[in-house]
Amino acid sequence: MATNITFHPGAVNHAERSELLGQRGLTIWLTGLSASGKSTIACALEQHLLHLKRFAYRLDGDNIRFGLNKDLGFSEKDRNENIRRISEVSKLFADSGAIAITSFISPYRADRDFARQIHSDSSLPFVEVFVDAPLSVVEQRDPKGLYKKARAGEIKDFTGISAPYEAPTGPEIHIRTDQLDIAASVELIVKYLQEQKFIESLP
Repeated sequence: MATNITFHPGAVNHAERSELLGQRGLTIWLTGLSASGKSTIACALEQHLLHLKRFAYRLDGDNIRFGLNKDLGFSEKDRNENIRRISEVSKLFADSGAIAITSFISPYRADRDFARQIHSDSSLPFVEVFVDAPLSVVEQRDPKGLYKKARAGEIKDFTGISAPYEAPTGPEIHIRTDQLDIAASVELIVKYLQEQKFIESLP
């Protein structure tokens, strides 16, 4: 970490920012295997929240690698750094009053715990959503053909095949996408947000 630096706080605190914006910032962290439905749910959730006049922004695992994280590969070390960076970015979005929706495989529990902890340290809500589907189901879906390539040895360190995925042990929301469609999955998340008073319930 750099030395000779000093954190410069702003003139607006969390409570005042939320009151002025009319919403509370938080991060909704979608984790799960490739092809489990994370990105599809994230897109639909972002659209739904925006239609509710809530400022939400989606941070997608693939999209981030076109810019911010384009220098990273898929080794364990690079995966750790990938999630460290997006943890910090999502925290900044949440601190700004936005609803940050992240869709990353984020296979290591310690990395997701780090994301949760830095939000907690800043008194920002963090909602972990386990987007769960059996390996047999995601392999059958395989929209990008990645599982087929991984099985053939063409892709190394592929989560679920040649690299581990550590499932969440206590997520706020657990979605079985082999049992629920996209609309029902979004409804489940929105219901939780309303119950926790993160967004207002409709009359």
